Amino acid sequence: MRFSKPRGQINLRKQRILVTGGTGFIGAHIVEALVRRKTQVVCTYTAQNPQSYFFQKKLDRSVILVKVDVRDFSQIYHLVTRFKIDYILHLAAQALVEVAYFDPKQTLETNILGTVNVLECARLYQQIKGVIVASSDKAYGKQVKSKTAYLETDQLRGDHPYEVSKSAADLIAQTYYKTFQVPVTVTRFGNVYGEGDLNFSRIIPGLVKALVQKETLEIRSDGTFVRDFIYVKDVVSGYLALLQNLEKYKGEVFNFSSHETLSVLELVNRAGKILHKKINYKIMESQKNEIPYQSLDFAKATKLLGFKPRYTIAKVLPKVYLWYSRLL
Repeated sequence: MRFSKPRGQINLRKQRILVTGGTGFIGAHIVEALVRRKTQVVCTYTAQNPQSYFFQKKLDRSVILVKVDVRDFSQIYHLVTRFKIDYILHLAAQALVEVAYFDPKQTLETNILGTVNVLECARLYQQIKGVIVASSDKAYGKQVKSKTAYLETDQLRGDHPYEVSKSAADLIAQTYYKTFQVPVTVTRFGNVYGEGDLNFSRIIPGLVKALVQKETLEIRSDGTFVRDFIYVKDVVSGYLALLQNLEKYKGEVFNFSSHETLSVLELVNRAGKILHKKINYKIMESQKNEIPYQSLDFAKATKLLGFKPRYTIAKVLPKVYLWYSRLL
């Protein structure tokens, strides 16, 4: 099976790029960067939130916006062929662990079937030059080696609905490359934070909201759970570096993260010092099916793509806090 092959680095200005989930948190920041580079962008969405980063930045004025359910293959295929898409950045997903616990069917359908539909479009519509599928650190699941950073070569061991949805989608992307030579690459990120994340069950949006609204922060775990925290603009940099070099790295998997690996309580204490505010919190220990320790080794992305996280929590949290304070 043959696919068209670009030569060298991609000139983004000349490409038609479909961003599924482009109005979401990470998607909106990627779309913003593509728009600045004069890329022709088509975005899918399921619901419009006027408070979202996408609409606050008025990105809808610069892209083609189409309501699409990624679980419906015919909708995706019609979109891809209608706009003669060159590249697909697949970010549409049900992205919350706790939602997956209460609604596993919707999570599994969206995250697995949605990915299959995107890849099947790329298999059938061979003008597509590349696909990037957004996986997650959750795809690794709970590893046998505790408290070590995940490598791209580690086995995917999801146990619970959200983890399994990401493990499965990740493996499906890889099999579409190995079996059908679909030009797909997979990204796995740590915990992404920044302006525009409206999922307040996540720790950084949650603690900022608690401060702005003078509430007590409810911590789902016992506070010892450890995560990497990566600023959304570093995620964008990783995506752009990969997108421009997709021809070299078809079939590859890349971790993207930062060196800021913190427990929840360490993060809360650090945030309080950075913002010069006292954060009142309550340990709930109500989490379900969450992994105690997760960290990503991103040496491969550094070596092959030149990826280096530029931002730190200390540097950007005051700006992030200001964004939320204006929103809330």
